[in-house]
Amino acid sequence: MSETAPMNGNRLRIVIIVGVVAVAAALVWLAYHLLVGRYAQSTDDAYVQGDRIALSAQESGTAVAVNTANTQFVRQGQVLVVLDQSDAKLALAEAEAKLGSTLRSVSGLFNLVAADRAGVDSAEATLLQVEQDLERARKLAPIQGVSKGDLQHAEAAYKTASDALAKAQNQLKADSARVLGTTVQTNPDVKLAEAQLRAAWLALVRTEIRAPVSGYVSQNNVEPGDQVSPSMSLMTIVPMDHVWVEANYKETELAGMRIGQPVTLTADMYGSAVTFHGRLLGLSAGTGSAFSLLPPENASGNWIKIIQRLPVRIGLDPAELKQHPLPLGLSMQVTVDTRDRNGPRLSELPAWSARQETDVYASQERGAEALIDKIVAQNLPAAGTAP
Repeated sequence: MSETAPMNGNRLRIVIIVGVVAVAAALVWLAYHLLVGRYAQSTDDAYVQGDRIALSAQESGTAVAVNTANTQFVRQGQVLVVLDQSDAKLALAEAEAKLGSTLRSVSGLFNLVAADRAGVDSAEATLLQVEQDLERARKLAPIQGVSKGDLQHAEAAYKTASDALAKAQNQLKADSARVLGTTVQTNPDVKLAEAQLRAAWLALVRTEIRAPVSGYVSQNNVEPGDQVSPSMSLMTIVPMDHVWVEANYKETELAGMRIGQPVTLTADMYGSAVTFHGRLLGLSAGTGSAFSLLPPENASGNWIKIIQRLPVRIGLDPAELKQHPLPLGLSMQVTVDTRDRNGPRLSELPAWSARQETDVYASQERGAEALIDKIVAQNLPAAGTAP
């Protein structure tokens, strides 16, 4: 009897301790749920996404060199593929010769106009002299101061001089129309030749296919000897400093989500030891099924409701991305903190700068202008003004 009483007391204490621990755990869980848990929306249906820059040629040609391979990092402006330049060099040489010839021809045309003006002046002087001779002969004819033959000769000379002046004036008018309002370098023929040279220059420059952005090469589809065209994707460049996560949330989990809410993420690649931080950038305008090639047909008697998922775009901290890169397609565990619901559900303003641009192609014409200036100096030392 004395041994049973202590045992019952011990059991009672154990039950009380277990009960207190259970109540405390329940209170902690309730507090966590009320303060944190009910605001956290988690999913593992999330994957890393990013830009995929498809590199293609601007001109058709035969690849003679490929200066990169899959997984290699390339910098913006780096020459990745070289096409055969033989035809492009010949076309450029022809365009250079045509521009030089056109400059000389147009310059000669300005000189011809000057010669035409001199011809008109001479014809006017000749006509004036002949007109004076004819007037003198007509005054002397009544008193028989000149013979009839001399009078006829003077009249014929006047007509000939008049025709010569008209012809000279017409020639001046025709030649002047070709240079009217222009200088040698602004003449339409010269401008056309310059445009053709620029096109030939671009065709040559474009035989060197450069990286439009910095990133890692993937899906390399070109080898030396391949015939390439502008419609062919040569390789893909992935700028891994500009990636995001696309988390597919159930439609029942979206009510509290707002743009700008904080997000914590972990990647299967790094495990729970590495935590990424980001912001909710926006919700997709439709579910995956809404944009599918064959949208579901629900107007049937066998319809079964399926909870849809909506892609949610999440931006990542660039500093964390630099320290722990995330290749495209990796699986992520995403938790959105929906406590702060003051932000918009949808916004007309971007939550981050989505603009991307490259100046690689803008610099392609720079050398053409220097070449044009050189040809002008060689073929038209005193170019630019009409005589």
